[in-house]
Amino acid sequence: MTPAELGAAVRAAILEAVEAGDLAVSPPGAVTVERPKVKSHGDYATNIALQLAKAAGRPPREIAALLATRLGAVPGIDAVEVAGPGFLNVHLSQASLGQVVRQVLDRGAAYGTNAAAAGQSINLEFVSANPTGPIHIGGVRWAAVGDALARLLEASGATVTREYYFNDHGAQIDRFARSLLTAARGQEAPEDGYSGAYIVDIAKTVLAKVPDALEQADPQEVFRREGVEQMFGEIRASLHDFGVDFDVYFHENSLHESGAVVRAVERLRANGHIYERDGAVWLRTTTFGDDKDRVVLKSDGEPAYISGDLAYYLDKRERGFDRVVIMLGADHHGYVGRMMAMCAAFGDTPGVNLEILIGQMVNLLRDGEPLRMSKRAGTVLTLEDLVEAVGVDAARYALARSSADSTLDIDLALWSKQTSANPVYYVQYAATRAASILRTARELGITDEVLATADLGLLTHPLEAELLKALAELPAVVATAAELREPHRIARYLEEKVAKSAQRWFDEKQECRALPQDGEAATATQLARLQLWTATRTVLENGLRLLGVSAPERM
Repeated sequence: MTPAELGAAVRAAILEAVEAGDLAVSPPGAVTVERPKVKSHGDYATNIALQLAKAAGRPPREIAALLATRLGAVPGIDAVEVAGPGFLNVHLSQASLGQVVRQVLDRGAAYGTNAAAAGQSINLEFVSANPTGPIHIGGVRWAAVGDALARLLEASGATVTREYYFNDHGAQIDRFARSLLTAARGQEAPEDGYSGAYIVDIAKTVLAKVPDALEQADPQEVFRREGVEQMFGEIRASLHDFGVDFDVYFHENSLHESGAVVRAVERLRANGHIYERDGAVWLRTTTFGDDKDRVVLKSDGEPAYISGDLAYYLDKRERGFDRVVIMLGADHHGYVGRMMAMCAAFGDTPGVNLEILIGQMVNLLRDGEPLRMSKRAGTVLTLEDLVEAVGVDAARYALARSSADSTLDIDLALWSKQTSANPVYYVQYAATRAASILRTARELGITDEVLATADLGLLTHPLEAELLKALAELPAVVATAAELREPHRIARYLEEKVAKSAQRWFDEKQECRALPQDGEAATATQLARLQLWTATRTVLENGLRLLGVSAPERM
């Protein structure tokens, strides 16, 4: 029995009590159960009786006793105790715990998926680095976290479109083009321009493709067009090698060329939120909590920065997305108020139709000392720098392992070690150990058909119960991580619950041996333990896949 199934059983007990007239409350939509910190308090506990007490007008312990009687009759539940002010402590039968293995094996790669976000159409925009240089380390964090979040949302039933927004319009592109042109002429980079080996490399590539670029009437336009295309290609290739691909690559410039900005302004004008002052066109965002109104079109007719945001948000909503999620860096924190005001001005609900996630900085260290320079970019550390140092798996895991709203320090020396001190190695090694045990079992002639006959009720050791309860939590962890937009919950669950419990179980070789020795036939208990190892391997694979990390067969 998984936590979700037990929660459903508690809710069913409440419904039964209400229908019988024993309890007068509105039944909750769902009931949360948790593993108690003290093992003697049962396998799971819930405080639902305390939550219902006020509405029911009855003491929590009285309600808990009422529910305990009904829960005690549910198959798979051994005992239910009322504790403290009204907690319900639930003890599951060993057979019920063992059935978790059957559920994992039956669902395989789909174990952990759920329907919590079913029916939602989500546009998830992340990374979106300017096409003026390699992806810096802050953008790499969003690549790992954003892709993991997309996988979590899909695992929870949502339809997700991964979108990359190319800022190919405006002053930064002008500076990029000038930088390429000066590099092609062998001159120093402009004072406000870009430098680094990559600028020289791209300039050379443009000259190889367009030999007469410097002789053309507008050479800067040639370097703009060809250079941006080259940078786009490099960014896409770098992300692909990192395991991150996008469904849509949206170009900011298209918003201005298609008239989308004008359409967005007219929509807001029709909603009554546009006015004119000092020759400029303004959006009255203060109506919706912004600290000041925003200029949309300047007095000279040129679009202000926010105009592209208006057009882009409306474009996404018109493409049929009911939720727009945008992941931004720490330097965009002040950006949230105006964007939420914009959302409300279109008649949408901030926090529902539009969500903005802010990520904090990433620092790369080596043996505790900060790294500050990239050989290629010249100024900032890049995706390639991180992958070269620790590899794709370790890089993705390290970036997704901590809450994105906290500053992250990544010590390259730690993440390149092949020891249990390295979190990704610790989890991957647990998956590899499971694969090794199962491989040995096959070599001993223990077939899948034989394993299918295992009596899972024989998994009675306390460490087996601990591991079974850890495996049972995956669906709930996935649903919560998706709902809260926190992929790091998956990494912590794999480390602290699954890999840790599997390691403790493996270490108890005398009492929990899974493989027969010296030509002996496998016992019924060993067959059950091999099935538990199979389920453990599956859960580790599924969890790592959600983070875009591999689960090797061998290490």
